[in-house]
Amino acid sequence: MKLKNRLRVLRAEKEISQKHLADEVGLSRQTVNSIERGKFNPSIVTALKIAEFFDIPVDEVFKLEEEE
Repeated sequence: MKLKNRLRVLRAEKEISQKHLADEVGLSRQTVNSIERGKFNPSIVTALKIAEFFDIPVDEVFKLEEEE
């Protein structure tokens, strides 16, 4: 299973930078970038903080997908 996310799309909709999101949820910009690119899976707490920031359920930000 692979964790997919919509962070880049959500940031674009709100017109915010990776740095702004990182500051709001207590991460580094590099960590946000790694999460967006699927190189790093966030902890449950971090995923919940990100979803809370966007005011949407966590499953609208992150989804599990079967690997091909």
